[in-house]
Amino acid sequence: MVDLLKSLKTQQLPNPESSDQGCGHSSEPMFYYFAYGSCMCPVDLKRSLGESAHQYVVGVARLNGYKLGFYYRSPHRGCGCLDIVKDPNTYVEGVLYCLPLRLSDRLDIREDVSKGGYQHELITVTVDQKVYTNVRTYSVVNKLARELAPNDWYSNVVLRGASTCGLTEKYFWQLFYHIYKLQSYNYNYQECG
Repeated sequence: MVDLLKSLKTQQLPNPESSDQGCGHSSEPMFYYFAYGSCMCPVDLKRSLGESAHQYVVGVARLNGYKLGFYYRSPHRGCGCLDIVKDPNTYVEGVLYCLPLRLSDRLDIREDVSKGGYQHELITVTVDQKVYTNVRTYSVVNKLARELAPNDWYSNVVLRGASTCGLTEKYFWQLFYHIYKLQSYNYNYQECG
């Protein structure tokens, strides 16, 4: 984990001015992608992309004007999964990737785009006070009316990604307690029901 953090800190950042043309550090077409859930973990993202995602990490990014919530019931995991919802009073932290365009379809498959799970959303994020525009992220198409607790596997992947990629300590603990509260409520509700 220490080696991963060192490698993330020493990577060169792509030029944010070129975000709408691609990331600028490769000869192939690239795009920026903001991950705020299980895709924050490069190891887990590798499962879907079919290749290592470590070299594509730009850094910890901040999305202003949104909040996180578990408003999607994953048909694959059978639990709540993360979504972003507009909220002018808060922000979401995540990982900004600069991915080859050839991996776009694999990311869409992971996010169930063709089945109406998530959809592309273009956003603006900041990394170390640099602004990146036209960044792709995913938001839930048909949001649940209230949050659904994630299972332990999904929670662990999200928290591992948040920790490994260096989200702020304050944000990490907010995320941890939010998950804990949802899972405790779900457990207590099942016990009583």
